[in-house]
Amino acid sequence: MMSDTRVKPQGRFTMLATISLAVVLSFSTWFSATAIAPELKLAWGLSDAAAAWLTNGVQAGFVIGALAASLFNLPDLIRMNRLMGCSAALAAVANAALLLDPGPTVAILLRMVTGLALAGVYPPALKLVATWFVKGRGMALAAVIGAITAGSSLPHLVRGLTAGVDWQIVIAASSAASLAAAILFLAGTREGPDAFGKAVFDPRQIPQVLRDRNLLLVNFGYFGHMWELYAMWAWLLAWLTAAYQAGGTGLSGSASLLTFLAVASGVAGCFLGGFLSDRYGRTATTAGLMIVSGSCALLIGFAFDGPLWLLVPIVIVWGISIVGDSAQFSAAVTELADRRYVGTALSLQMGIGFALTILMIWLMPKLAAFFGGWQWTFAVLAIGPAFGAASMLILRRRPEALRLANGKR
Repeated sequence: MMSDTRVKPQGRFTMLATISLAVVLSFSTWFSATAIAPELKLAWGLSDAAAAWLTNGVQAGFVIGALAASLFNLPDLIRMNRLMGCSAALAAVANAALLLDPGPTVAILLRMVTGLALAGVYPPALKLVATWFVKGRGMALAAVIGAITAGSSLPHLVRGLTAGVDWQIVIAASSAASLAAAILFLAGTREGPDAFGKAVFDPRQIPQVLRDRNLLLVNFGYFGHMWELYAMWAWLLAWLTAAYQAGGTGLSGSASLLTFLAVASGVAGCFLGGFLSDRYGRTATTAGLMIVSGSCALLIGFAFDGPLWLLVPIVIVWGISIVGDSAQFSAAVTELADRRYVGTALSLQMGIGFALTILMIWLMPKLAAFFGGWQWTFAVLAIGPAFGAASMLILRRRPEALRLANGKR
């Protein structure tokens, strides 16, 4: 009986729901500036390349914050609910400071602070949920990734519902949401009975991680996934807006709403990826989803001029498939890595992966200028999932892949 209580602690689903809700609210600050980029470009006279740093600032801050938190092992030095609560509050303050109309340079610095703060929410949220779930941990972690996805989509929903209203409403709403998340983290969450072991980043272990061929293949898969993911999330609104301006889709003010639907549909993708991964294996699921998402990146250009009935399904399927495999790369690392350096392996994977997103977000408007418009720009994103899917299929043929997903590879 005691074992059952330990494995399935009472109230674990309530705690999962509370943590997930707080993650949704706090991550509404991630793309708050991206959702109003067209307005900020006009207000501050920004080029597309300069506007990219309103998103890239968050990515850069997150990379720095995640590596620093792991290096100094903050989740073990500070209670996780306090770390997450203070981080969500900092994100709310940095985001709200955009209401002061600080100009592009200070705004980018504020976005970096927001990313730094959210690094104190994302990894600790996964670790906190893991202390409540031994059985069913894969789906529980997928719920957190789904919450991050849902939160990232919220600013687009607010912008879509308040079209014609000042852009400040998006910033105010996301800041208030993150402040509410801080209260939820502090007052409504606590660590579960099954403590998750230390997972620290030790730079001295990097050569060991890089020599592990199995981890290298998993990381190649993850890098291919990240090549595509945030570039699509960051620039889909610009692509859809350009499609509307071309006169073929009839989107008008619905560009923000369709962007919201595309990103938010990834919540279903996260749960689908968790289910398929447990049932059919990690390599099969990640490769399959990357093949689907890469195909969408290639096909969407053909729907630039409509019809709408073709464009919308491509966008939604892309939104589902592009993030559905995300949690499975981390799960694969925990199953394949030597337990002595699993923390370094996870931190290295996340750090390089998010650093890659900075490059791709910066590159997309330059490619749009090179191609003479946005129509075919997303086709370049298909390179990442093609490389990632090939890497995971190579891993699938290796005997060590039997350690994945209880032997289902």
